[in-house]
Amino acid sequence: MSLRLQLNLIITALMGVFAALLITLQIQNTRSSVHDEIVGSNAVAVQLLSRLGWIYEREGLAGIESFLESLGRIRANEITLYSAEGAPLYHSPPSTYKAGRYAPAFYANWVSEDLPAKTIHLPTATLVLKADPSRAVLDGWEDLQPLLLTGLAGFLIGNFLVFALVGHALVPLEKLKTALHQMELGAYQTRLPELKGLEARRMGQAFNRMAQAVAEKNEAQLSAQAARQALAENRELAQWVHHRVEEERSAIARELHDELGQQITAIKSVGTSIARRAEGVDPKTLELAHWLVACSDDIYGGMHRLIARLNPPALEEFGFAEALADLVDDWRLRQTEVRIELETKGDLSRLNSDHAHAAYRIAQEALNNAFKHAQAKHIRIEATLQASLNPEQADTFKLSITDDGVGRQDKAIDPSRWGIKGMQERVQALGGHWALHDHEPQGLTLVAMWEVA
Repeated sequence: MSLRLQLNLIITALMGVFAALLITLQIQNTRSSVHDEIVGSNAVAVQLLSRLGWIYEREGLAGIESFLESLGRIRANEITLYSAEGAPLYHSPPSTYKAGRYAPAFYANWVSEDLPAKTIHLPTATLVLKADPSRAVLDGWEDLQPLLLTGLAGFLIGNFLVFALVGHALVPLEKLKTALHQMELGAYQTRLPELKGLEARRMGQAFNRMAQAVAEKNEAQLSAQAARQALAENRELAQWVHHRVEEERSAIARELHDELGQQITAIKSVGTSIARRAEGVDPKTLELAHWLVACSDDIYGGMHRLIARLNPPALEEFGFAEALADLVDDWRLRQTEVRIELETKGDLSRLNSDHAHAAYRIAQEALNNAFKHAQAKHIRIEATLQASLNPEQADTFKLSITDDGVGRQDKAIDPSRWGIKGMQERVQALGGHWALHDHEPQGLTLVAMWEVA
């Protein structure tokens, strides 16, 4: 049901109640008037007829009949004279006032009441006096008819005017309804013009403010969605780049091992052969041959260390936990004066290749920075895979590396020096979080975290 129809029905009901009250008051007034008329007329008639006794004593029954005929009708009363045997001797004539016209029976029942007939007993006759309210009821009915017609006309005209005026008053609401429908369809730039009326103008202004807020929020959501899409694409690209870098490192490591390793082995074999031939013959050549063999061994050892950095064998064969332990052991052998602690928790074998390589490279870079730049004496590494308590959420991997080195004295770290950019990119490519903050009383703490499906 529309608001216009609801308002029209409410006003119609109020008008109907008001008209009903007026009609009810009119009927009550008519009822009171009819009652007063009948009671008054009946009292006058009784007083008048009560004096018939002396007429009967002087002239008898004939004198009473002659008196009644000369008297005629007494206002709103019907007079009937009966003989001692009950035969009617006289009946008052009908009223000449609005003769032949009567009010409807239902209306007469509403406004009149039956009064008991008055009886006057004479020695040889009985006089019966009965109230007749029909004329007073007819007057009330004729007075009510104009009121009914006027009320009906006013009711119809009023309803028509109310319907038209309410429709005109609700035009701003129709505009507001149309604008809301357009907003529902996605037309967030919809705005209302200046509406007529104080309330309509305020509603229009409120709608325009709401529409502006919705449009700004929608633009922000679209921008955020585009940013998330770009971030996801950047992460995917960065992850692909790091994956390709690891592949290239593996390829370079294989090339070094297969090609350069064979060449170094051949050089060492030639040096050994020259040394055998020059032994006891040419001391200078023998010295050079031994130097060539020693250089070959040094190059071969350096090559294997480079291969280990390019593609850690333990990472491919035994997994992240073993590779990290191998990395720590290697640094312990080279930096005996530095205490390095390693603690692993959780099932780290669940890390896939990309996650394992990222965590290993971050630890490798952090250790290298701690030794070369921070002059650390104590380093602690914690690698944890924490299982989620919620089955719908992924587990969390956390890598924390803390040292007691010089820290960030100027609070600004050169990314090219500390490898910050590379570590950040690796973590962000996996959708994780990266943080670097000071450690009390001195040193730095690096924390990298990401989810593991």
